[in-house]
Amino acid sequence: MLTGSARVGVRYYYYRAADREAAVARPEYPRAVADRRVTVFDAVETKWDHRVVLGYLIALIRGVPYRPVVESVCLYPPPDGAPRTEEEWAALPDDSPYLGPEIDELPVAVRDALADADDTRLPEVAGRLAEEFWGAAEREDAQMLIKELVSLARRTRENGQMLYCWCAPG
Repeated sequence: MLTGSARVGVRYYYYRAADREAAVARPEYPRAVADRRVTVFDAVETKWDHRVVLGYLIALIRGVPYRPVVESVCLYPPPDGAPRTEEEWAALPDDSPYLGPEIDELPVAVRDALADADDTRLPEVAGRLAEEFWGAAEREDAQMLIKELVSLARRTRENGQMLYCWCAPG
């Protein structure tokens, strides 16, 4: 499976939700879990960092040079009160939310860029993305994940929802 993450061993779930409150429900759980006690979202699991790899994908889809285009909003844990120094980080208790998963809301422009992607260009986009991050041999896996993300974004927009990213060490 493709990695390409800025943080090795991190799982990323891109998912849709009706609003921020729904998006952060039960933040300790991955977004696509087959467990009756947990809210299950329409999600795509990757190891694709939403700040780098997804940003590069959006640039390829838009046909523009890459630059950090994904400016997400951190919803969980709340940015207010986050540790600011090494000492504050070191003093966090083991059950601190700042040591667990993070949930970010992605901009509507990201949702719409994915939803508007030209399906005929996806093989080319997948090839370029794979070459940049993993090597040409990963092209088919990249294309499959891109199709899943594009489909997710289309369902998200059709339902008037937003895209979110849940990430945590895996």
